[in-house]
Amino acid sequence: MNIGDIAFPNLGIYLKDVPRSFSVFGFEIAYYGLIIGIAVMAGLLTAVQIAKKTGQNADDYWDFAIWAIIFSIIGARIYYVAFSWDDYKDNLIEIFKLRNGGLAIYGGVIAAFITLFGWCRIKKKNPLLFGDTAMPGLILGQAIGRWGNFMNREVFGDYYNGLFSMQIPIDAVRDKSDITDNIASHIPEGANYINVHPTFLYESVWNLLIFMVLLIFRKHKKFDGELCLLYLGGYGLGRFVIEGIRTDTLFIPGTTMPVSQVLALIMVIFAVVTDVIVRIRLKKKPAEAEK
Repeated sequence: MNIGDIAFPNLGIYLKDVPRSFSVFGFEIAYYGLIIGIAVMAGLLTAVQIAKKTGQNADDYWDFAIWAIIFSIIGARIYYVAFSWDDYKDNLIEIFKLRNGGLAIYGGVIAAFITLFGWCRIKKKNPLLFGDTAMPGLILGQAIGRWGNFMNREVFGDYYNGLFSMQIPIDAVRDKSDITDNIASHIPEGANYINVHPTFLYESVWNLLIFMVLLIFRKHKKFDGELCLLYLGGYGLGRFVIEGIRTDTLFIPGTTMPVSQVLALIMVIFAVVTDVIVRIRLKKKPAEAEK
């Protein structure tokens, strides 16, 4: 297997010489960055279209996006560095080398929500309505963005040789620590590849399903902010399961608890409990009004 190859042998898919980057006028452009750019634009355009259909000012979403993108990148980096501190504490300059990788989606999402509430407070907008409008675009962007991980040969799971098994050359893996002992023990004698779960694919498909659910549910929501809760619960549920398969997990310092899995569980519980409470309160209001 050549270093640029990627295969899904049990599906009969064999991709030859899949590049990580391409050159334009001598400048190297990573496919990861290009895909993330496409993901951001697709998400933004989705939010703008929903804003237009619901009678909102679409320009507000273009303005918000500038701040959201900046702070989301910062948040994603801070989250990753915070939970990988041992890799950076002795060489702080590495923190600023984003081209070497190291962005955590949860950090970006947290920063995006903080930016959302801050921006809406300053602009005197309804943050819950604004969030509901943005959520389908956010999850669509995440679904597309995961394919950047595919190009980088990263965000894969433990050993797996089932229907969706993915084969990648050992030398193509950016961080060799992602190759667990279990993966290594299943490398065929004399082979230069590993068989793993394509967890990037699982999450991408799951996110697309959430995207479709959000679009359908959008016209049936009972209150502003319900799509935000549906996003938090839906994405959290999928991430909780998928995080248990991944081999590049970030752990809570001093523990063996995956920080993203813990956060995902908190998100699911928060979303379900909040939605139930708000719906109960809304049902009580008409009854109280009749008295």
